[in-house]
Amino acid sequence: MSEKGETAAPKKEKAEKKKKEKGVYTLYKIEKDKIVRLRPTCERCGPGYFMADHGDRYTCGHCGFTRYKHA
Repeated sequence: MSEKGETAAPKKEKAEKKKKEKGVYTLYKIEKDKIVRLRPTCERCGPGYFMADHGDRYTCGHCGFTRYKHA
């Protein structure tokens, strides 16, 4: 009789996906001696809540406020 595992097909390894880098350093840029915010803050929530960039619009993840970009 055959032993376990001999008749089963070998498992294929999954290709690892490259993840986008996340962190505070993606929200700010340093120019000379000043820090510049790369994304706008939410108009409802105030400073500290950045809006997500969705290509044609900015959206706040906290309150759901959406601001469309100019075409």
